[in-house]
Amino acid sequence: MSEPILLALSGSLRQSATNRKLVREAARLFEPGTYIEADLDLPLYDGDLEDGEGIPEKVQVLADQIAQAHAVVISTPEYNKGPSGVLKNALDWVSRTDGRPWADKPVAVMSAAAGRAGGERAQMILRAYMVPFQPRILQGPEIHIADSSNEFDEEGKLTNERYEKSLHSLMKKLRAEVRF
Repeated sequence: MSEPILLALSGSLRQSATNRKLVREAARLFEPGTYIEADLDLPLYDGDLEDGEGIPEKVQVLADQIAQAHAVVISTPEYNKGPSGVLKNALDWVSRTDGRPWADKPVAVMSAAAGRAGGERAQMILRAYMVPFQPRILQGPEIHIADSSNEFDEEGKLTNERYEKSLHSLMKKLRAEVRF
């Protein structure tokens, strides 16, 4: 049996974002497997652009990565009590591609945010955004990293044992959902 492909979507474009650190920690705990970090630096969805030029190449790459992945982790920051625009834009674009890349795909949703709720509201909204795509979203344990800038060390590893234990449990559940 080959190794599973784990695709990660971080709702933050910053290279040092805590949501990037969180998906990388998820991948470390999911191992072994092939890890791919998606590029969500996409043009804003625009129906005129789609009509005139078709699906942008970077969007099609993302849709293909989702389709080929055996499992997906998504981590979102919380901006104004919701998921990031970057993440919503990526979901909107992928919804315009052919096929159904998300269908029946096991997905773990998590969040890292500056606030004391750790992105819980953003995560709830993200779960609702995913409903039309019909993935298999794991229901827990829920990962909401509060005060996230203080929860990772210099190497990007979680410093809170409780968070790491919950994330390990979630990755174990995600791995159990993988189908080859």
